[in-house]
Amino acid sequence: MLRPMRFVLAAVLVGAGWLSAADETVWLTELDLSKMRQGWGRPQINRSIREKPLKIGGVAFERGVGTHARSTLWVALAGGAGRFTAFAGVDDAAGGPASIEFRLMGDGRTLWESGLMKPGDAPKAVEADLRGVKTLLLMVDDGGDGISFDHADWADAKFVVSGAKPRAVSAPVEPGVLLTPKPGPAPRLNGPAVCGGRPGHFFLYRIPAQGQRPMTFAAEGLPSTLRLDPHTGIITGTVPPRGEHPVRLRAENAHGRAARLLRIVSGDTLALTPPMGWNHWYAHYNRITDAMMREAADIMIRSGMADVGYQYVNIDDCWMNARPDAKRPDPMRTGPLRDAAGDVIPNRHFPDMGGLAAYIHSLGLKAGLYTSPGPFTCAGYAGAYQHEEQDARRFAGWGYDFLKYDWCSYGQVVKGDNSLEAMKKPYRLMGDILKRLDRDIVLNLCQYGMGDVWEWGAEVGGHCWRTSGDLGFELDRIFEVALKNAEHRQWSKPGAWNDPDYIQIGHIGSARGGGLPEPCPLTPSEQYAFMSLWCLMAAPLFYSGDMTRLDEFTLNVLCNPEVIEIDQDPLGQCARVVPLGAHAFAMVKDLADHSKAVGLFNRGEFPAVVEAPWSDLGIAGPHRVRDLWRQKDLSDAVSALRADVPRHGVALVRLFPRARQ
Repeated sequence: MLRPMRFVLAAVLVGAGWLSAADETVWLTELDLSKMRQGWGRPQINRSIREKPLKIGGVAFERGVGTHARSTLWVALAGGAGRFTAFAGVDDAAGGPASIEFRLMGDGRTLWESGLMKPGDAPKAVEADLRGVKTLLLMVDDGGDGISFDHADWADAKFVVSGAKPRAVSAPVEPGVLLTPKPGPAPRLNGPAVCGGRPGHFFLYRIPAQGQRPMTFAAEGLPSTLRLDPHTGIITGTVPPRGEHPVRLRAENAHGRAARLLRIVSGDTLALTPPMGWNHWYAHYNRITDAMMREAADIMIRSGMADVGYQYVNIDDCWMNARPDAKRPDPMRTGPLRDAAGDVIPNRHFPDMGGLAAYIHSLGLKAGLYTSPGPFTCAGYAGAYQHEEQDARRFAGWGYDFLKYDWCSYGQVVKGDNSLEAMKKPYRLMGDILKRLDRDIVLNLCQYGMGDVWEWGAEVGGHCWRTSGDLGFELDRIFEVALKNAEHRQWSKPGAWNDPDYIQIGHIGSARGGGLPEPCPLTPSEQYAFMSLWCLMAAPLFYSGDMTRLDEFTLNVLCNPEVIEIDQDPLGQCARVVPLGAHAFAMVKDLADHSKAVGLFNRGEFPAVVEAPWSDLGIAGPHRVRDLWRQKDLSDAVSALRADVPRHGVALVRLFPRARQ
């Protein structure tokens, strides 16, 4: 059946004048496929991604490339190619509910697209006129539902060439432009406008302030249970009696003064704005030590991250002892899991857990740690199963302020019981325990969105909860992950936050191999978009890169106070999504001062003009437009917002209504 299909296609091309005796066929498999980027595995020549014969919808092919969504291959044509032909589809060996879209882009124009394809669909013929095209992009998108089983084939793929041969090239290089101006020498007070705690419990707040040091601080209206160190700006003591306590914070140095109102809310709700800080996992995995944690805390101060509101310094997995059969056990991390009294035993890289928390507190920062409701953590270290209250009290006694509670081996405990109550049970248990402690501990439910956790996470005592899998495995899908997370916006509110996982820019280790930190694979525009998405969604902001290798660009992305203010807005709203065509969308967020934050995003592979009319944004009349990344006012807008947005980039603005004349 396949030979007649090829014969007919060749006859049509000759009849149309596309082929001549001088034309040459160049197979896609002849190109340097190391340039192809894909969501899983490596591109395969003349076989599927599972290394099986190419077959689409029951039709076998001898030649072609097996890849996996999301996949891109840039090809330089130099005007020498006349035509590209192929057959595209989901490989029959995918073995699951794949959904894929194929697309050819020539110099930024769509030349051909398949529409949504699923397993069993017949192969679709690909034909594209390449005359005059200089750059071709072969794309495989994931159909919008993740990349699981998205095994894609470019079968029988070839170029018809009359001049220079096509050549696979790397994706266009994008310079790392610093969008945010450096802070000036005068004081600028940052951070949330509200913070909460339970009456009589430990209180710690380091006033986030940019500007030249030394700087002196004052706090008008500070409750009698609290005291301020005027030189460090650290407020300590105990949470005042129940109610709201407005405090006017002031900072002064040789270059000026600044003031800001902070509402201290004493009650039952913690995390009144999304938590901010650093977590070690995606940088250091099972290599983490006490010394590294202390160094990270020092750098949070020294780098200026604490001056814009980052406050938690959190240990992830691997601080306890591991079971002997844990993967790649470090002898320093193995030993008895608990002592004779049943207390969990930290491994020898963490000789003084209480001392570590105290050190972090001495800097005005808060300390967090990690465990699992199962018998073991994800990496095979001691979990909290059947020791939940004992461990929680030990964590509080050490002085920790945040607990990440990771499902991991708990699935073995419930033995296939996927009922909603089984999913709630371990988190309800820990949530109730933490409420009884005499210390405030923010509870992060890490169970990857199972059972629609956003609907009940707050009910069981959580303050934030993961809505998806580990982002480290799908950094090429930050837009899709964010759009999915934003679907749960109605459950976002003060004390209850949807968490799409950590900010992974700068230097990070491979999530698949737990490798040493390397430069992240995201372009500069993607990194600005990443931070913008998380702030518009009111997501927890936890950086999870190597603190010792922070560079100027990474800090520029992480430390823009006007962008962070969108995340920390006390209204607590997750932005709504407004589709703006095939590859663009807006996110619109109402803010407490009646302004709006708007992000215009371009998911496409080429720069684009993105426009959102006022009707889509839910506003009317003239508005002052503030470019948040560049921290400058733009021309007023009257009826629409319009911006040139780079590939995978963002234009992030704040709109302030103008009084009508």
